[in-house]
Amino acid sequence: MAIEILPARLANQIAAGEVVERPASVVKELIENSLDAGATKIAIDIEKGGAKLIRIADNGKGIAKDELTLALSRHATSKIKDLDDLEAIASLGFRGEALASISSVARLTLTSKPAEQENAWQAFATGRDMAVTVQPAAHPNGTTIEVNDLFFNTPARRKFLRTEKTEFTHIDEVLRRIALARFDVSFSLTHNGKMIRQYRAIKNSAQYAKRVGMICGQKFIEQAVTVDCQHDGLHLWGWLAHPEQHRSQNDLCYSYVNGRMMRDKLINHGIRQAFSDWIPNDSYPAFVLFLNLDHKEVDVNVHPAKHEVRFHQGRYVHDFIYTVCQQALQQALSQQVPLAGDETFIQEGTEQGLAALAPEQGANANDDSRDYVAPLRRAEHVGEASPMGYSSARLTGNSSASSSGYHASHSSNSADIRQAAQSYQALMTPKVVESKANENQAVEHKAAENSPGAQPVIEHPQFLHLVDEQVALINRKQSLAVVKLADVAMAVNQVLVEQRWQQGLTSQPLLLPIVLNMSEQSVSWLNSHMALIEQAGIGVQIQAGKKVQIRQFPAMLREHDVASCMQTLIEQMLDYTSSSDPSDAELSNAFRQQFAALMTPKNFDTASAKQLWLQAETVLGDQLNQVCDLKSVAVDLTSAISQLH
Repeated sequence: MAIEILPARLANQIAAGEVVERPASVVKELIENSLDAGATKIAIDIEKGGAKLIRIADNGKGIAKDELTLALSRHATSKIKDLDDLEAIASLGFRGEALASISSVARLTLTSKPAEQENAWQAFATGRDMAVTVQPAAHPNGTTIEVNDLFFNTPARRKFLRTEKTEFTHIDEVLRRIALARFDVSFSLTHNGKMIRQYRAIKNSAQYAKRVGMICGQKFIEQAVTVDCQHDGLHLWGWLAHPEQHRSQNDLCYSYVNGRMMRDKLINHGIRQAFSDWIPNDSYPAFVLFLNLDHKEVDVNVHPAKHEVRFHQGRYVHDFIYTVCQQALQQALSQQVPLAGDETFIQEGTEQGLAALAPEQGANANDDSRDYVAPLRRAEHVGEASPMGYSSARLTGNSSASSSGYHASHSSNSADIRQAAQSYQALMTPKVVESKANENQAVEHKAAENSPGAQPVIEHPQFLHLVDEQVALINRKQSLAVVKLADVAMAVNQVLVEQRWQQGLTSQPLLLPIVLNMSEQSVSWLNSHMALIEQAGIGVQIQAGKKVQIRQFPAMLREHDVASCMQTLIEQMLDYTSSSDPSDAELSNAFRQQFAALMTPKNFDTASAKQLWLQAETVLGDQLNQVCDLKSVAVDLTSAISQLH
């Protein structure tokens, strides 16, 4: 067959197949046009599920008489003018196909009056001939579009329409989604002359939850987790349903990008991953989330119905969404967990199947044979609540967690469950039993010392009491002394760094890369010692304008502020190299010492002090005695005792 150019009418009908899928598609396109026109009040009238009539009336800026015919032409729009506009689309519509496509498969009447125009005018177009007739009409400021007899000239398309109820349900869902995106606009929906929905405009952001409750249900909003986070040009805000409200279908999954409703796979994947620790795999979370970013960072022209977008930095956006949602859920759920001392008790979730680790009621503390923990039934994931809220300075992920590059969901095996039960059992064991165990260990320890050929047992200083946040009271060689815990921690960290240095310190990628503005000297030092930086597990990229982007950071410093640690590290090394001309070995040694100093906290509580002392006994061994000999100060109680007599 010979190649020919398609007739305009046939081309429009083919294009209509992409734009006009069903009556709900027409409603979506026309409401978006009204919103682009600045409307604050939109009325939607539907008859017979939209197959008979779709009428959209708004109070927007309207269309001038001379542009009515042009408005019904294909690829005619006032929203973009050149390629620069296409690269940063701020409007909901931009292709100029909606009205032309609709008029090619239905009878369309367009009535409009701009405020500066004295009279209103009406344009009528029929699908077969595409001819447009313009005549005067009576109409207030704004625009009304009537679509009659949808698919009247394409019977093959019309027979694929579902029942009236089904088609109206789709229209209702479209309005729900749009009403969630524009709180400042009033919407009303009637079907066959009966008012079905009415959403009043809300100007105060504090009352946004009222409309969310009307659309998603009051139960959703009462237990929802509020999200509001800004970082590096990205702003994510909205509501996450409590994990207990997970659903069997994705009917309450509402996501928006710059006010445009989305069904984007990347966005949904990030949100689903955030919920993965708390909901079953075969269920869906409920959420209403809005992502705002620079229009130049997102391409909305990738899907015929504009349901999907393409981000310039897709992985960056995905990880941002995942991290914000995951930490918001973690923080909200951690507030429901009761605390006892320094240990965290995990409550049994109603639908999540979390581990039931509650002590039995009425247990006898003196009964050594008693189980002090209820049987562990099932553990999906026992997560550690983040000690801080979302911060650009501390967002790390395990790159080996998933071969696909996305953060993999956590799971627990039987060994983890047994370990959790044993740890909790040890926690709940009465002190009477614990003291007996210590006595038995002491007897065994003494017998081992007296056995022939036994190795000499190193007696470590004993931790007695935390004097303040920095000093501990210890028993050293049967005498009392005080020692700064930071000195002990520094010795431990130096050994840990030395042990791992040759193979390189373990690095973790940052979910959100951090950009620092550094001095020219700092950037020059980084360029000259990049191998040393990489050996420490720090991944950096030097950018223009003395900016340094941190992409990876050592796992040893995962609890620390990334930006502050990096600035301090470089400043200390600059001071060291400026005062001397060290060799490579000396520079590496100084770098490791400064790295260990960054790991060392200044203040301790009782729990962390005890944990440090146990770690010091294991890591330092006999070196702990040397540290205490050099750094501790004896406590003389003779004068104090004499005053008591």
